[in-house]
Amino acid sequence: MMTLELWHYLLLAVLGVICGIINVMAGGGSNIILPAMMMMGFPPQVANATNRIGIILQSVIGVRGFYRAGKLPTHDLPAILAPTIIGGICGSIIAAFAPHELIKPLLLGTMLAMAGIMLFVPSVVMPPPGTVPLTVRESGARAWFWLWLGGVYGGFVQAGVGFVLITAIAGCLRYDIVQSSALKLACTLFFTLPALAIFIARGQVEWLPGIVLAIGNMTGAHYGVRLAVKVQPKTLKWVMFLMTLVAVVAAFLKK
Repeated sequence: MMTLELWHYLLLAVLGVICGIINVMAGGGSNIILPAMMMMGFPPQVANATNRIGIILQSVIGVRGFYRAGKLPTHDLPAILAPTIIGGICGSIIAAFAPHELIKPLLLGTMLAMAGIMLFVPSVVMPPPGTVPLTVRESGARAWFWLWLGGVYGGFVQAGVGFVLITAIAGCLRYDIVQSSALKLACTLFFTLPALAIFIARGQVEWLPGIVLAIGNMTGAHYGVRLAVKVQPKTLKWVMFLMTLVAVVAAFLKK
């Protein structure tokens, strides 16, 4: 069990709120959380695993909020969830057993790459207004593959998985950005449940920091749903990218 100071817990709570809002509106909140946790002394695997407690609970709050607002499409939800759950199990097994020497650069490098792609090529997640969404069956193997890949990525690293899932859902199934964000949260909830179980079995979860972080995540998710239907996240993505860059550099410099 790790020993943290009071300011660590306060920082986790504040970052949880910020990242809860970011994750609901677009994605990539873990780009901030994971480097911050590693700078506090969490081993990469433990940071990756502990973060999943908040991810699950914020997803519950977010899905509930989008459903109440009428923004969560449910007619094809089981077909969307199936490949992401399978992928999430695959990715979490890889993460749980990956060598310590590899996971840190993979985590941070992937986070930075995904933030850059979504920041500089936002058109991949913006179908033209009035586009009629497709079902997974209508879209075919392409959608199934990208949803599965999103699950693998999310099960492995979590950070930036919202970008991967929004790309798959908006790019392949042609849902608008708000509906894609709602479906992304549903996918994240269901593939993170088995992922967390695997990390718990491996003894990689720090419960007290995870619960503090989760309380912040849930608070942020509550307000994030309200903002998601009104605010375009372009400015937020610039802020997130710059924060990710600083956090990644700092974490790489930390021995």
